[in-house]
Amino acid sequence: MLSSYLAHLAVERGLSANTLASYRRDLRRYLEHLRARGLETFAQVAEADVVAFLAALREGDEDHPALVASSAARAVSAVRGLHRFALREGVAGHDPAHEVRPPRQLRRLPKAITVAEVERLIAACGPEDSPLALRNRALLEVLYGTGARISEAVGLAVDDVPTGPAHEEDQDQDQVRLRGKGGRTRIVPLGRFARKALDAYLVRARPRLAAHGRGTPALFLNARGGRLTRQGAWEVLQAAAERAGLSGVSPHMLRHSFATHLLDGGADVRVVQELLGHASVTTTQVYTLVTVDKLREVYAAAHPRALR
Repeated sequence: MLSSYLAHLAVERGLSANTLASYRRDLRRYLEHLRARGLETFAQVAEADVVAFLAALREGDEDHPALVASSAARAVSAVRGLHRFALREGVAGHDPAHEVRPPRQLRRLPKAITVAEVERLIAACGPEDSPLALRNRALLEVLYGTGARISEAVGLAVDDVPTGPAHEEDQDQDQVRLRGKGGRTRIVPLGRFARKALDAYLVRARPRLAAHGRGTPALFLNARGGRLTRQGAWEVLQAAAERAGLSGVSPHMLRHSFATHLLDGGADVRVVQELLGHASVTTTQVYTLVTVDKLREVYAAAHPRALR
């Protein structure tokens, strides 16, 4: 049943490989929970069994740490979907998870770094005569310049970015094709700094890195000439952040910074939604709260009758 449900999610819902991996892990743990309670079929499962699983997620045990609300909510969502699928397929005659609600999550504002800190971070990539430093600079410029998720950045192929004289003659060609969640593709403009860093990498570094590999269309390569992995990209960012004296910097923080700086500069939230690839503007609106906080600070500091 689990494999059939995951196949359904992949084919009919178009979930990404990363989301599917998380669902597989959560549901395997759920099935172990049911077996430990002596339940062998979905028809035997009651609402109390699902509620007990949610409690186990939040409390943790010897083999599993306690999950935060967001991770527990994802697991409960996977379980609810599995039981709906079992009911639809006739494997069970009822849905015991229908009334089980995921834990409420605290609304956390995205964290962003300042423009000056972004500049320090990128400058910390190392000397420009090193192929890896050129790659690292191009990677960070693309992450910040396009708001790409780390999986989208390492998933880029050379053909996804303009090369050759075309983009030099027509700045409208300076754009990158990103493949987001659910296989959705979006086109994002490529800024001048990101374009310059990519040009330097493609001309002076990528051919040297590619010579160590067997040939791959991937844009960002590792030292062995293969595709740079998400973990490899994460390590690039962490090393640069450490050299720049910044702590807590993550690839997603660069994405948050991209959105926040756009809104601070006057961009419409709908435009930012399209650039980020959010399916709903509601997801994007959390960034407006960050900007409102900044507006309050500026108002309090600058308006002659703001102080109390």
